[in-house]
Amino acid sequence: MSVSASLDESTVTAQPGGEADIALQVLNSGDTVEECRFEVVGPCAAWTTVEPASLSLYPGATGTATITLRPPRSWEIAPGDTPLGLRVVPTSDRNQPVALERGVTILPFTEVTSELVPRGSAGILRGRHKVAIDSRGNTPVTVGLSARGATERARLGFEATELTIPPGQAKFAALKVRPAKRLWRGTPVTHPFQVMVTPRAEEGHDPYEPVVLDGSYEQQAILPRWLPRVLAVAVLVAAVLVGLWFALLRPTVRSAAREAITPQAVESAARQADKERNAEEQKGGQQGGQQGGGQKGAGGGGDSQQGGSGGSGGDASRSPGGDASAEPGGGGGSAIPTSARVQVRDRVGGGSAQETAYQVPEGKTLQLTDIVVQNPQGDAGTLVISSDDGQLLNLALENFRDSDYHFVTPIEVRAKGTVTISVSCREVGKPVKAPTPSQCSESLFLGGKLAPGKETNG
Repeated sequence: MSVSASLDESTVTAQPGGEADIALQVLNSGDTVEECRFEVVGPCAAWTTVEPASLSLYPGATGTATITLRPPRSWEIAPGDTPLGLRVVPTSDRNQPVALERGVTILPFTEVTSELVPRGSAGILRGRHKVAIDSRGNTPVTVGLSARGATERARLGFEATELTIPPGQAKFAALKVRPAKRLWRGTPVTHPFQVMVTPRAEEGHDPYEPVVLDGSYEQQAILPRWLPRVLAVAVLVAAVLVGLWFALLRPTVRSAAREAITPQAVESAARQADKERNAEEQKGGQQGGQQGGGQKGAGGGGDSQQGGSGGSGGDASRSPGGDASAEPGGGGGSAIPTSARVQVRDRVGGGSAQETAYQVPEGKTLQLTDIVVQNPQGDAGTLVISSDDGQLLNLALENFRDSDYHFVTPIEVRAKGTVTISVSCREVGKPVKAPTPSQCSESLFLGGKLAPGKETNG
């Protein structure tokens, strides 16, 4: 190998954000002119340069180049010994470069930024803030936190007065501001204060300047300004209502009560009381006659007559029961639940599309109780539901997506009658997150009962 190189072996320290130089000597011990190029390798390559980038040396000549280190001021540059590698590549024999290596000491540095969030707070009993602290240095830092108010009317306190922050990270410290006295009413009071964030310096180093943050807390009154006015209005309204009660409503109620107590009402109440008393006496007499066992003939005859009348009453009570039991038997054609569903599609610009939703069977009557219409696409146009007797519903499609109608009194459609749906499409809807369809699409659901009935005329 005709080329040799060496680096200055003196100690080299580099401050992040600063600059340091290392001397490089190259010797051409060959018989021909040699050109050498320099390549920096290793962790320092991103922020290291060589000037000049190449040297041309005559046989036996020595050349000098300068290696310049410029580490950035970033937390990513770790402090301590960092290896520096250099390759000297001769152009005549590129496969045999000269490799040099040495160490470079990167110095630690501390840089702290902080922010008060929010800068101003408001509240009745306290104000809440957070202090955000960023460590932008390449070594862990311990910071002290303190706060002071402009006056003695507020007390300030941190949850933690000291934080240790790793390089490139941030931490938050909670700060509470409490007023010394409560403010019941009046104008809000502003309490300004300052927060100091001070990095702790290592022994033998100069102290760091603290980062000062300004903030304020607005103490609000416990009783708002509008409360007295609202209370006055409430008292006034209450007084007006009480006056109306005693002046108008109370006399009206008393008058209505007196008018309700009429001779007819008293007489009706007396008659009702007599009827209830006679019924109780009659019931007691019947029970006494059954226990007497014929001690008195006249009395027994009287009981017999009452028993006879009671027997006829029993027949009368059974007769309706018999009729009621006969009705289900005669109701062999009782109503049967039924339902139907139909879907109608129509294009824009054409005539209306019509479909038959239900046709009543022969000899039956449809008792329609439920109608449900659906417009899932959000189309615009007209939907008409009709029977043989005329329109049942005429709806604008743009007014609904799902709509249901329930009838206490059923709509009757006679035998062989039909229920139809007609759709006239004016604009096709656009479903959310779905392709736009090519035509309107509506659905109809019918619910009800089939009962015996008569056929339609004609």
